[in-house]
Amino acid sequence: MRLKNCYKTEDFRRLAKRRLPSPIFHYIDGGADDEVTLRRNSESFDTCDLVPNVLAGHDKIDMSVQVLGQRLSFPLFMSPTAMQRLFHHEGERALANAAGKLGTMFGVSTIGTRSIEELGAFTDAPKFFQIYVHHDPAMTVDLINRCKAAKFDALALTVDAIVAGNRERDYITGMTTPPKLTPRSLLSFAVHQSWTLNYLLRERFELPNISRYLEGGSAAHTSVLQYLDNHLKRSIDWDDAAGMIEEWGGPFAIKGVMSVDDAKRCVEIGATAIIVSNHGGRQLDGSRAPFDQLDAIVDAVGGQIEIILDSGVRRGTHVLKALAKGATACSGGRLYLYALAGGGSAGVERAMTLLKAEIERDMILMGCRSLSDLKPSMVASR
Repeated sequence: MRLKNCYKTEDFRRLAKRRLPSPIFHYIDGGADDEVTLRRNSESFDTCDLVPNVLAGHDKIDMSVQVLGQRLSFPLFMSPTAMQRLFHHEGERALANAAGKLGTMFGVSTIGTRSIEELGAFTDAPKFFQIYVHHDPAMTVDLINRCKAAKFDALALTVDAIVAGNRERDYITGMTTPPKLTPRSLLSFAVHQSWTLNYLLRERFELPNISRYLEGGSAAHTSVLQYLDNHLKRSIDWDDAAGMIEEWGGPFAIKGVMSVDDAKRCVEIGATAIIVSNHGGRQLDGSRAPFDQLDAIVDAVGGQIEIILDSGVRRGTHVLKALAKGATACSGGRLYLYALAGGGSAGVERAMTLLKAEIERDMILMGCRSLSDLKPSMVASR
């Protein structure tokens, strides 16, 4: 399979599986425990159908939307994900390129492989930084100040990863971060020579956003699991979130909100947006799919705060179903990570271009001139 033959997320997934060593591919592809929630995230969109209006008389479509203080050309953006240079040597630069060309936004992980400063200088595309609460408050404040200096547009606090999920595929494949040759993984790295040579011969794999805070100064010697377990505060509470909102002073999202009560608290403490997400099924297996929970959250806080649906989005119709139910916009990780692994910047741009075209075409078929025309009456449960 070649990049030009990829038309949907599953196509990019197959391409990524061919190009990546098994431990790396399954790190992207896998979820927690039995992966029930991972599967449910996408399957949940199939529980309702779109109900289009015809004879609408529209010939021009406006897909633009305001999210976290930024005007996006369509209602789908790229979630922050860790360690992107493991999947392709361009890493976060590929997302920046696609976001700039297509008029959307991308997120940068604390555990990213391009620094806050590098990406701030590299692109003017809308971007936000995903952050955690650390044991050492000075680490958190320093990250916020670095984002301010680099002119990031927004901040997102991840609240559903205070411990790492039980990702059993990684145990089976021998995945470590950074990757290490083991008897279990040696053959897969040897077979995928292009990836292996890129990893060994290009710039050293590092986690530059956190390297200055770690003993010895190099994040390459610290696994992500060790970082999560040793440096992140497990007992985070609403005071921590409120303090971070005040410290940042700009558009602020809380990522990982699933309950109505938590959504209401986000409104109370002054968050700009909630990202309804279960971390792509990588944390608490058996948790509810965000799309299944959307109605209850919209009923509780719709119109009071931006509601972003994340986890399981694979198609333009998924986005329209979420927006018809009251979401402001959608975001996703795997929908571009497979494409990044398969083709770098060209892959991410192709994947996001196809999704943008799907949303536009489907809006025309729904009889909608703008996103505000999408109504709850346009989705029907089976």
